[in-house]
Amino acid sequence: MGQRARVIYNPTSGREALKRDLIDILNVFEQAGYETSAYATTAEPDSAKNEAHRAALEGFDLVVAAGGDGTINEVVNGIAGLEKRPKMAIIPAGTTNDYARALRIPRDAPLDAAKVVLKNQTVKMDIGQAGETYFINIAGGGLLTELTYDVPSDMKTIFGYLAYLVKGAELLPQIKPIQMSIEYDDGKFEGEASMFLLGLTNSIGGFEQIVPDASLDDGKFSLLIVKTASMPQLLRLMTLVLNGGRHINDPLVIYRKTSKVIAKPLNSDRMMINLDGEYGGDAPMTFIDHKQHIEMFADLDAIPDEQLTGEDRAIEEDARKFVEEVDKLPEGQTDDNKKE
Repeated sequence: MGQRARVIYNPTSGREALKRDLIDILNVFEQAGYETSAYATTAEPDSAKNEAHRAALEGFDLVVAAGGDGTINEVVNGIAGLEKRPKMAIIPAGTTNDYARALRIPRDAPLDAAKVVLKNQTVKMDIGQAGETYFINIAGGGLLTELTYDVPSDMKTIFGYLAYLVKGAELLPQIKPIQMSIEYDDGKFEGEASMFLLGLTNSIGGFEQIVPDASLDDGKFSLLIVKTASMPQLLRLMTLVLNGGRHINDPLVIYRKTSKVIAKPLNSDRMMINLDGEYGGDAPMTFIDHKQHIEMFADLDAIPDEQLTGEDRAIEEDARKFVEEVDKLPEGQTDDNKKE
């Protein structure tokens, strides 16, 4: 049996651009050697998740998540808990498309995004887990949670990332600190903070400098704790973010690499947890980084080397060099060597 791919697409994403290009998208994956079919998600809860799970159990080799970050999150949750997981590809059609940005996949042209599979380049991506739920990009509590929940979905669709900026400016004066405990691999923070973030990629809400040195496959979260709720101080930190990610060295910020985090409030304050922009329950909560858990198609040529551990790249490069050297040998020399 040949390889099979299942395209799981959100028909309402990207102003319906996916539906318009669907036939051509299916043809791209056929060109890549996959017998390809499609499934349109519905309004039913966990539609994309359930279909991804079904496709994986039926032995599909590739599952394609076509839609916004929410669709990608659902597809990952459908396969991440399985022992045998298919490869994944992404066709972005949402608001910020953070995950596609991190993988250097075109974000404004679904057909071009599909064509990334033709390069046959993949990366084994880290996946986060919070309780029984998996996440692909960020987890957090505090400021971020309030911001993403309060942006109406129709506002996201019409205005895109501008909606987050407008709403964020409105919310800044309302931000209050929470007494929290954040336990990580080599330490523990207890005290007042306005937010904590766990980043799996360097793209959060369209910014690539919030966790500037995030690696995609090193088995570590980038943990960021902001120890202030003062609006002047927050605005100053935002300026440092925009000026090359210099906020990570500020005394009001804790920035660490860690494979596990335990977060909980220290008093009766409620601390809602955000997982990839959606409500993921209340703390206390434990977060685990699953190293190189799902193999994703990506444009490796465009991803900076420092964002990958390089283990797979080094092996592939050594193999390529070996083949090149063998090809340079005069014809028949390898056979003579074998006789000796």
